[in-house]
Amino acid sequence: MTTLTLSDAHALAVAAMTAAGHTPDAAVVIADHLLDCELRGLSFGGLARAVSITERIRAAAQAPRPIEVVGETPVSATLDGGDQVGYLVGMRALELAMEKARAQGISVVGARNTWYTGMFSYYLEKAAAAGLAGVIAGSGPAVVAPQGGTEGRFGTNPIAFGFPADPAPVIWDIGTSAVMYGEVVLKARLGEKLEPGQAYDATGSPTLDPGAALAGAFGVWGGHKGSGLAMVVQLLGMMSGAAADPAGISDCGFFVLLVDPAALTDPDDYRRRVTEFAAAIRATRPVEGGRAVRVPFDRSAACREETLRRGTIDVPETVVAALREAAHG
Repeated sequence: MTTLTLSDAHALAVAAMTAAGHTPDAAVVIADHLLDCELRGLSFGGLARAVSITERIRAAAQAPRPIEVVGETPVSATLDGGDQVGYLVGMRALELAMEKARAQGISVVGARNTWYTGMFSYYLEKAAAAGLAGVIAGSGPAVVAPQGGTEGRFGTNPIAFGFPADPAPVIWDIGTSAVMYGEVVLKARLGEKLEPGQAYDATGSPTLDPGAALAGAFGVWGGHKGSGLAMVVQLLGMMSGAAADPAGISDCGFFVLLVDPAALTDPDDYRRRVTEFAAAIRATRPVEGGRAVRVPFDRSAACREETLRRGTIDVPETVVAALREAAHG
């Protein structure tokens, strides 16, 4: 492992993204998202993802096009991401959705032709800070097998819900696969094994080899219930116009629905009641010998606070070397 200060880690990500062809401003948007993953202990979505971004850009047959609004109403919009990385497309979609939700009380924005949209909780935390509640869902390439199958039919298909509260929002953000794509890629880079039951190889046999899993399929999370949720998320992502089974790492669907609580109730009172309800959940008597009950996003908030206090992160040497090489062309 290599220990980096937070400022050095951010600068390294910015340098790598700039060298990959992004403008300085766009590089900062991407780096901010990646570093937040590191702060929250989700390293597979942090600097390791920056390496994957540079690899994907180098492998692309054509240069990305500008993000374009291809359809719009007072409460909705559809974006063509132009094959831009999803951290940029997702922020554009969020900004449009927040603007429309403030004006109309509700909004829905879809984006297609993008990839690697990151943590949906990252976007919902910004929405919740503005007093908005919402849901984000995303579809992708067929790398996850439905319950009872061994061939990919779904993306890893994350879905997240966010609600304003104090001192931090309530955000539930999950992937509907047994293991996330970034985790498998990082384990392949580091020569590590998967956990039993997470994946199948190309013949349909269970595998612990991340390389074989990338050529085969991941398992679904949550049995038949998770499989059903994964299908629903795929359909929501497809509402943006994204393909059901895009080739490679491309054409992920991104679906954002935001609601201003003021459209239904007193927004300050709602925030207070959400805060009180979350506190009641934390106060639940734990099982014997168990830890205190948490509310979704509590772990992320606590981990981020601790990492900021420490001021450093540990990053695999392989990842740091690859980013330094990318940053210097």
